[in-house]
Amino acid sequence: MDNSDKGNVPMQLSPEALSFLAEGISLVLSRWTALQVAIENEWGGRDSHQKSEQLAANIYSWFSQSKEPHYIDDLENMLDESMVLSFNTEIEDGSIEEVAEKLMVMHEDCLQGNYGSIEKLRKSNSGKEAISQSRRVINKNLLDFLSKILLDGLHLVLLFL
Repeated sequence: MDNSDKGNVPMQLSPEALSFLAEGISLVLSRWTALQVAIENEWGGRDSHQKSEQLAANIYSWFSQSKEPHYIDDLENMLDESMVLSFNTEIEDGSIEEVAEKLMVMHEDCLQGNYGSIEKLRKSNSGKEAISQSRRVINKNLLDFLSKILLDGLHLVLLFL
């Protein structure tokens, strides 16, 4: 029995699919807030950007070179290990699992010649938006906290008057 015809889905990526997959990996990683914050703050040192590019290359190789089945747990471990070893960062917000799932689905789509998710990412906001959104949340939380402190302080002052 020929495994290459399993459900009419090829086991190997076409050259076109490989190109789309490489772009898709870069797009997903550029929108991963934890990674982008680590790069921007140089948690991996001055070569943080190169380390992120190496992560993308490792993911691409894992999908394109491995003859073994791809398991999401392996990809999650690769992402987690890279963040710990390259950026000295433990990620516990569930984003590793989310990124791994997006990449696995993207790989499956590419095997089927479906590049819609990559084209959608291409048209959506850039990765810098991920950082600015997290900054907005942090800034709003900081403002809320400071406002509460000021109001509490004002109440204390009024009590002593």
